[in-house]
Amino acid sequence: MDLEPIAPETALELYLADRENEVTEATLRSHRSRLGHFIQWCDKEDLDNLNDLTGRRLQKYRVWRRNKGNLAPVSEKTQMDTLRVFIRWLESIDGAEQDLSTKVLSPTLASGENVRDVMLDSERADAILSCLSKYHYVSIQHVTVSLLWHTMMRIGALRALDLDDYSATGKYLKVRHRPESGTPIKNKYDGERHVALSDPICELIDDWIAEKRPESVDEFGRDALVTTSQGRVSKSSIRAYVYQWSQPCRYRSVCPHGREQSSCEATHRDHVSKCPSSISPHAVRRGSITYSLSQDVPAKVVSDRANVSPDVLDKHYDRRTSEEKMEQRRQYLSNL
Repeated sequence: MDLEPIAPETALELYLADRENEVTEATLRSHRSRLGHFIQWCDKEDLDNLNDLTGRRLQKYRVWRRNKGNLAPVSEKTQMDTLRVFIRWLESIDGAEQDLSTKVLSPTLASGENVRDVMLDSERADAILSCLSKYHYVSIQHVTVSLLWHTMMRIGALRALDLDDYSATGKYLKVRHRPESGTPIKNKYDGERHVALSDPICELIDDWIAEKRPESVDEFGRDALVTTSQGRVSKSSIRAYVYQWSQPCRYRSVCPHGREQSSCEATHRDHVSKCPSSISPHAVRRGSITYSLSQDVPAKVVSDRANVSPDVLDKHYDRRTSEEKMEQRRQYLSNL
């Protein structure tokens, strides 16, 4: 097969342009970042035509990337799996020999090695939300953390909510994919759904809208539900709220790590994630999903509400132990 010469930088830009209608903005940025290391290696190796790539050269890159970044197996696998997708695309435009992508080697992970176990448990969630409700009622932090816990939403979905996505009479939130006006969501249109709300959450949202929510219309003429004085809440702010309020000293007035609040760098907004006990919004989502499953909410209901497939739900989100699952099953077997 006759290959058509193509420079690494050109190939990367064409690849990203080809994928931009298929994947989210965040995925696109991740691919650009990961493949940027490959482009850097090509420059170092004076490889200016990807027609000249071979399996041996790809393995040489793998070793270079692992050593340069001091990568753990999970991170190395992510890097090489993305490169394999890129090489497969390159084959499709006659930029590399056919089946070269099969020569991109990637670590084989042990069972459970690619699963994160950090989550917010229900007891801790109750303590955080009780403190926010008592001392910071309807603050943006209270609204944000409450919605993340009770709806199992990703931060992109929370940020995408507009005022008219909330139905006070119907008691639900409508999650919608609107990339043309700056709020894409995971899984795009397949991620759109209605999320039912409890009476206490509706009361919180009603009070937020009536008492504390800053009026804000963005450049697309949309009224965001969760806003700051600068407009629609950012993803980084959502993360900061969760990191901040998952610090034990915030809701229990004691530090389990023996730190003094006056001198602890994690008490400053720019460093809230540096507390050893801080967790990410994804850990809140994982904890909420696990809690619902432990309360015998059917997996299909949780899957639809959280917009996650049953397989991914079981592998990445359900943190119940085998014993806990057994005891739940036992309840259904007692009458046999």
